[in-house]
Amino acid sequence: MSSTLIKTIVTIVILMVAAVGAVQLVWTRPVPPQITPEQISTTIRVIEVKKQSLQMEVRSQGTVLPHIQSELIPEVSGRVKWIASSLAPGGFFNQGDVLVTLDDTDHRAQVQLSRARLERADAEYEHANFELKRMQTLVRDRLTSQSSLETSLRSQRIARATKTEARISLEQAQRDLARTQLKAPYTGFVRTKRIDVGQYVQKGMTIASIYDSQSVEVRLPVMDSQLAYLDLPMGFRGELSTQQAPVVILSTSYAGQVYQWLGTVARTESEIDSKSRMTTVVARVQNDPQSDQPPLQIGLFVSAIIKGKDIDNIFRLPRAAIRNQNQVLIVDQHNQLRFRDVDVLRFEKDNIIISSGLNEGERVNISPIQSVTDGMQVTPNLMTPVGKG
Repeated sequence: MSSTLIKTIVTIVILMVAAVGAVQLVWTRPVPPQITPEQISTTIRVIEVKKQSLQMEVRSQGTVLPHIQSELIPEVSGRVKWIASSLAPGGFFNQGDVLVTLDDTDHRAQVQLSRARLERADAEYEHANFELKRMQTLVRDRLTSQSSLETSLRSQRIARATKTEARISLEQAQRDLARTQLKAPYTGFVRTKRIDVGQYVQKGMTIASIYDSQSVEVRLPVMDSQLAYLDLPMGFRGELSTQQAPVVILSTSYAGQVYQWLGTVARTESEIDSKSRMTTVVARVQNDPQSDQPPLQIGLFVSAIIKGKDIDNIFRLPRAAIRNQNQVLIVDQHNQLRFRDVDVLRFEKDNIIISSGLNEGERVNISPIQSVTDGMQVTPNLMTPVGKG
């Protein structure tokens, strides 16, 4: 046999022996014990949801404005004779107080002249009545003509009209005399003053600006979506009645102290702001002088809470519970996480209000878990349910 054949046979034999040895080593290797890894669950915080009743609230801000404000305008002309000390910017006055007195010399003379005219007209009317009765007697006795009676009747009617005209003229003169004293139409404050003693004022000239202190208003802008929370009659015109008007709580911080006032919604403005697309709700507050609470001052900036509808069967959750704007994580009876779609009624500062999608007694996750899979095993830690936020 050639040397090449012998080498080939030896190589094949060696490979076969090595293969048999390798197979024997695989078959006889020690088998390690099978260990099942223990599943580790994540500890989370959960709350048990309960149905609640809620009165909806709408928050806004605004500036206090006068409810009633007027321009003080004289109805007669004259020279300013006297001005009350309260007729100054910021001055306070009561209803019926005399604020300005004009020179009344000419008006008193006009009253006397009108009274004299009335006396003369009254005398002429009495004489015309006497003449009419005399003519009626003469005509009845056929001592004068019918035309004379008609002339007397005409004279009597003219005298009666002249008397009426003189009486009206006297009443007008007396009213003009009374108007030389400008009286306060209500209790309030002076905003501006435009006259002084000795100045001649014309009829219809504005001499001061005043406003009522007994009630004030606040214009509160409200988003269109938030109007759904308020129990306001749709399309209502005019002012709301006491039964229809929602309650408004106004508050502010002044001189380091927090104050609150209670008012009601008086009306809603018919126009919608073209830039902000917001509707303005007007709140009104009555300033009670007998109250320990200081009155609302004009120009004060206040925060407002408008009380709205009462809604039943809602759920309140912390903001941490919501995921993807409309989902929460429910922990089922096997302590596994399940995604659940919910209907969010509104977002509050720290909480969310859910109108549907949950059942009473279910456990909802409030822990900020980064990676979540449906069916994920967890260890729930029950927390106290949230209150009103």
